[in-house]
Amino acid sequence: MVEEDDSVFAAMRAGARGYLLKGADRDETLAAIRAVARGEAVFGPGIARRLTRYFSEGPPTSKTVHAPREVFPDLTDREREILNLIAAGKNNQEIAETLYLSLKTVRNYVSNIFTKLQVADRAQAIVRAREAGLGRTDNPGS
Repeated sequence: MVEEDDSVFAAMRAGARGYLLKGADRDETLAAIRAVARGEAVFGPGIARRLTRYFSEGPPTSKTVHAPREVFPDLTDREREILNLIAAGKNNQEIAETLYLSLKTVRNYVSNIFTKLQVADRAQAIVRAREAGLGRTDNPGS
């Protein structure tokens, strides 16, 4: 599966007792299937760390400020959240750490945001986001 909080927690709410990332090899996959069949829960190290953080610190969304849905309605909530962090001056690594995502996942989101906003680069995305009121630390709605 993908390394994204929304996907992990949706799978758990649906009753999943294990979660492997897309890159899991054959042996890891077979071991996980056997473990789940025995009643065990299986989560890769990266997922386990994020679950531990989530339950010890609370969900990352409680610590980050979301952009209102009216701003850039073509973006998903997560994409708006990432755009808001981009507009606030965060780089991809900082966004990944803030939202407990892999750097690759953040890069994918950023690419999708650029496509949806029809911008060529980060600077253009920041300009569009700031014009819409995102990324301002003095604005409680961004």
